[in-house]
Amino acid sequence: MTEHKVFVGLGSNLADPCAQVGQAIRELSALPQTRVVCRSSLYRSAPVGYLDQPDFINAVVQLQTGLSPRALLDELLALELRCGRTREFVNAPRTLDLDVLLYDDVRHHEHGLTIPHPQMHLRAFVLQPLLEIAPDVLIPGIGAAAELALQSADQKLERLEHAFE
Repeated sequence: MTEHKVFVGLGSNLADPCAQVGQAIRELSALPQTRVVCRSSLYRSAPVGYLDQPDFINAVVQLQTGLSPRALLDELLALELRCGRTREFVNAPRTLDLDVLLYDDVRHHEHGLTIPHPQMHLRAFVLQPLLEIAPDVLIPGIGAAAELALQSADQKLERLEHAFE
């Protein structure tokens, strides 16, 4: 089985967001042919798009997986549903949001799945946790995440000091 290096972004702003993200990280380890290699700290960020909602708790994990990009996305969507995710409207509050950020050095686009994630290089709540666990990571076709993070330095982001299980 070929293993792929994947980074997944996690976010939640409903139903005890820290617990939601922690539970999701534990469940990611249980996905077929997949294991969590490392995880970032938790970060609090302001909502993007639809602003009339609570702040988000975000993190990034690195996975090793034998799943294809589509199979991984399907597993992530199923996990979101198990955690009570609904999609009332774009950028709505959510119990859990899981995004495939990077998959090896692949650039890939199909219906419902674009890798690298098309907005990741613009969002401090993705870049800072990503850089915490992969400081030298490159975003294919875009550039070094560390340089891109400088462009989002004005976005409010708070690293939470408490650990989670």
